[in-house]
Amino acid sequence: MRRYLIVWALGASLIASVGAREERLITAGGGITEIVYALGMGNRVVGVDSSSVFPDEATHLPQVGYARMLSPEGLLSLRPTKLITSDEAGPESALAQLETSGVRISKLETKYDVDATVQRIEEIAEILGDEEKAKPVVSALRADLEKAHVLVANAKSKPKVLFIYARSGGILNVSGTDTAASAMIELAGGSNAVTGYAGYKPLTAEAAVSVAPDVILVTTRGLAEAGGVDGLLSHPGLALTPAGRNLRVVAMEDLYLLGFGPRLGRAVQDLCIALHSDNTPVATSLR
Repeated sequence: MRRYLIVWALGASLIASVGAREERLITAGGGITEIVYALGMGNRVVGVDSSSVFPDEATHLPQVGYARMLSPEGLLSLRPTKLITSDEAGPESALAQLETSGVRISKLETKYDVDATVQRIEEIAEILGDEEKAKPVVSALRADLEKAHVLVANAKSKPKVLFIYARSGGILNVSGTDTAASAMIELAGGSNAVTGYAGYKPLTAEAAVSVAPDVILVTTRGLAEAGGVDGLLSHPGLALTPAGRNLRVVAMEDLYLLGFGPRLGRAVQDLCIALHSDNTPVATSLR
């Protein structure tokens, strides 16, 4: 009987291993891709979306476009067996075509807080069939967040922060509430300068001056699109704010700042240090 159990266990292990090798996974969402790699399952990924810029291995895989504008043809060309994405992915017609073709789709809820990040890590580990792999990742995340909490608790100020999302063509949008940027500002011991609406709205000179931010927060890619600090502050109203007059512009790598993945605790630490430091006009985070 004991020999039979040993043989059965070895057989089950072999089947699981073969199943993992045969799985062809596509991840659409930078934070989702990062979690899969942190769980040690990046070898299953055959394609990613354009926001998946970390880790470096993921950037060498075929891209399937942006998560909200997926092409079924591009996805199916990679012969996937599974797609993990968020509830923001689309269009629905593309996802329906994938399901009709036999691709299993897991859509995860989008929320920007610590508990939701932990839940997402655990959920992805469950989807991929190995919940134990989530434990060290979550443990490391909680340890990083505890260090961030100490930094925030020791901060001597609570700066008012304006997050600007700069796109190509000189378009600047400002974050209100219920965004990843707003959540990060609060976690790092700052206060969002804009609370009158949820989501994003175009920047106006009047609004910039009226909210009077102490710090302007941007992504590194957005800052480059805006033409650097000088280009950003040349937009009407920004140079007249306390942040503009004091050159208090903080730039962080896009996914690191907004991804809400395994690096969340370290990102909060870096943002906290940048927001509460008066020494450097521009602080660019480590990845």
